Order: sequence, then C-alpha cells, then structure tokens
Amino acid sequence: MTGTDTGVGKTFVAVLLIRGLRQAGCDTVGLKPICCGERSDAEALQAAADGELSLDDVNPVWFRYPAAPYTASIVEGRVPDLDQIRERFARVRGERRSVIVEGVGGWLVPILQKYSVADLAAEMGLPVVVVAANRLGAINHTLLTVEAIRARGLTCAGVILNNIAGESDGATTTNRAVLEHLLEVPILYEVEMGQAALRVGVP
Repeated sequence: MTGTDTGVGKTFVAVLLIRGLRQAGCDTVGLKPICCGERSDAEALQAAADGELSLDDVNPVWFRYPAAPYTASIVEGRVPDLDQIRERFARVRGERRSVIVEGVGGWLVPILQKYSVADLAAEMGLPVVVVAANRLGAINHTLLTVEAIRARGLTCAGVILNNIAGESDGATTTNRAVLEHLLEVPILYEVEMGQAALRVGVP
C-alpha cells in the first residue's frame, strides 16, 4: 500500500482493510517495514490484527527522526537494515494467506541514496494499492502514482479515495467519477473521515 503523498491516511485505510478482511475470515496482518518519527502507525497495524505480531515484526526498522528514511538515516548516522526487513517479510508472508504492507510516505520516497519505497515494493512483488486523499489535486497525484507503479512492471490493484477533510467541494464530489473515467484500474473504495468499518469481499 502506497500513497499519493505523506499524510493521505494510509494507516487509517490499512487498519480498516485489516479489520474488514479478518472479519471476513482472513488471517490478515499489517506490516510497516520502516517508521520515521513516532511508531504509532505500526502500533495501529499491530492492534488491528489483535496483536498477533510483535511490534518489531510489524516494524523492523524505526528511525526516531521524523523525515524521509534516507534523511533520517543521515541525521541518525545509521543505515536501515534492509536484510532485517526482508527476513521479517518473508517469514510473515510464509505464515499468512493475507498480508498488507504499508509503505512510508509516497511511492518514490528514498530509503537509501539509490533505493526507494518503489524498489522495496518491487522486491516484495505484491500488488500495489494506492491511497489518495480526496481533495483538489488528487487526479494528477493519483495518475502520476499509478503510472509510476506500472512503469516498474508492478500490478496496481486499484485506488482507495480517502476523504480526509470530511468536507465536500467541487473537487471531492467529482474526483471519483473522473478517475474512474481516466484510470485503467478500479476505485476499490471511497472512505469517509472517521469511518469505523469497511465491508470487504473475499474471493
């Protein structure tokens, strides 16, 4: 799961999906391989899966500095342990039918100088869901992100629009219809601010 930007509500949406899938009978858990700043995103994912994974399994790399991972690694003087991320992901993926992996920031956020969230996603090889804040600018940001995912040879499974402001205007009321017309991937859900549950269909 990636976002069109930082702060578009990826964790909020991921928690709804985890709970919805578990309610439908799946063994879904959430992973947040890298956190920068507070660890609250990882804690929310852990709680959504009823604490079935340890916090360090959910989030193996934690930078205290609140910035992009590459920036945080420079400030803290340490390199993110990608092997630890790979090991935790492989183990959890092997034990579960359903895993949601939440990226950090947007699609091209740097983890190392020449290694981004997109590179990590390519290694994991999972279909990618894009979370977009439903506001002015969402159309451009969503199209750019979906195009970048497909340029990596990865599958974009769809887009989730998140109404983070809880207010309607000309853009928020038309973005979904326009994106459905322009995109070749589905709008999977449109989530409302403060939404408590999500009904998820499981094949």
